[in-house]
Amino acid sequence: MSATLGALLRQVQPDWSITVFERLEAAAAESSDPWNNAGTGHSALCELNYTPQNAAGEVEISKAVDINERFQVSRQFWSYAVENGVLAAPSHFINPIPHVSFTHGANGVEYLRKRHAALSRHPLFEGMEFIDDSAEFASRLPLMAKGRDFSDPVALNWTDYGTDIDFGELTKELLAYLGASGADIAFGHQVLNLTKQSDGSWLVKVRNERTGKVRVVNAKFVFVGAGGGALPLLQKSGIKEIAGFGGFPVSGLFLRATNPELVAQHEAKVYGQASVGAPPMSVPHLDTRVINGERGLLFGPYAGWTPKFLKDGKYTDLIKSVKPNNLFSMLGVGVTEMGLVKYLVEELLKSQAGRVDSMEEFIPRADGKDWELIIAGQRVQIIRRKGAGGVLELGTAVIAAEDGSIAGLLGASPGASTCVSAMLDVMQKCFPREFGSWEPKLKEMVPSLGVKLSENQALFKEVWDWSQQALRLDGNNTPKHSGVASHA
Repeated sequence: MSATLGALLRQVQPDWSITVFERLEAAAAESSDPWNNAGTGHSALCELNYTPQNAAGEVEISKAVDINERFQVSRQFWSYAVENGVLAAPSHFINPIPHVSFTHGANGVEYLRKRHAALSRHPLFEGMEFIDDSAEFASRLPLMAKGRDFSDPVALNWTDYGTDIDFGELTKELLAYLGASGADIAFGHQVLNLTKQSDGSWLVKVRNERTGKVRVVNAKFVFVGAGGGALPLLQKSGIKEIAGFGGFPVSGLFLRATNPELVAQHEAKVYGQASVGAPPMSVPHLDTRVINGERGLLFGPYAGWTPKFLKDGKYTDLIKSVKPNNLFSMLGVGVTEMGLVKYLVEELLKSQAGRVDSMEEFIPRADGKDWELIIAGQRVQIIRRKGAGGVLELGTAVIAAEDGSIAGLLGASPGASTCVSAMLDVMQKCFPREFGSWEPKLKEMVPSLGVKLSENQALFKEVWDWSQQALRLDGNNTPKHSGVASHA
């Protein structure tokens, strides 16, 4: 998020000075590290928690459409960035991988049939296929078919034009561009405090973790893009907009396979349904990953728990985040989210054998020897005040001060996939006087700015074709089973 905002600002206001403080010694070593997230270009093509069924049994698609719209904004900026030397070869950070929804059992098959009917007639989801034939299932997903009892019916929603994204590489390239354009990129620097001045600027107190030296920087605008570390820093700023917000940390665990023989048997990101009573963040998925040109497989997530807000955080992070203004929000979630507590306890008690057993819904003949357990990034879910208590939210939220002098981002998925849209929101909220003069340049980078692509099919086709070519996601790189002839 921070790297994206910096790159956008550098494009529209090249004379502004920009300083980036990163606590760790390398870029993208927390949540953006490629093995610390699933790398899904979240566009709601396969994630079933974005297309719930309502009480009448109808599949609701409004959230899926909104997320897809936002991902199209990211694609456009990345396309512009590749064509204008901001980003290097697109295959370094984005690759075409089918996005697939998977269910089994009669109810699951019927749900995917309804989901396909609702989505496939929408312009942003055109080309999605519904598959319930076992032979076709086996042809496309051989690893998932081997040893499967097809007397239990299966179904897929299959979309060829999904992507796998190395957000770590993307972040590094954006920061490298910022550094080359004159920004000061300071690694190994911990922000200790944020203090508002009478003139509206901020004093940012920073410690060099290598030397211990503390300095204070004056900034007219501050963006807090610190992942799980954003909540404590925004609380230190004292802005009234952060009152009532809390955070609940959940660490992700995945099983990873890098054996080329095994990896060659699966080429897709396949998302299933969360088990009954489990939270949306627990949706199981089997993902093809492309990192540094090498392919691997990722299965999970399995939830872990620690009170840390960052993978490289402190065990006191959670307790220190409890303040008088968010105490009741936090307590309210503790009372209402017993299902989450039960899920976390069950996950924490799982052995390696138990994790492999739970994988068998996807890979019936899974062998634990092929998989290693990795600890992924720490996620801090948003707790927002609601009435006298609070509610746990899945998603991200931009928190901005009324005067626009500071903003920050809380939450997790779909997160990085919608980074450009989120940062354009920050720019509009925090720089209302400048935004109008920036719009011509912003529309050069994001032609659909201010327009819903779902309501303008001609513009959608134009920007889709452009981004497919710029990001080299068509032609020889297009996967087999193409279902997007009308777009490609």
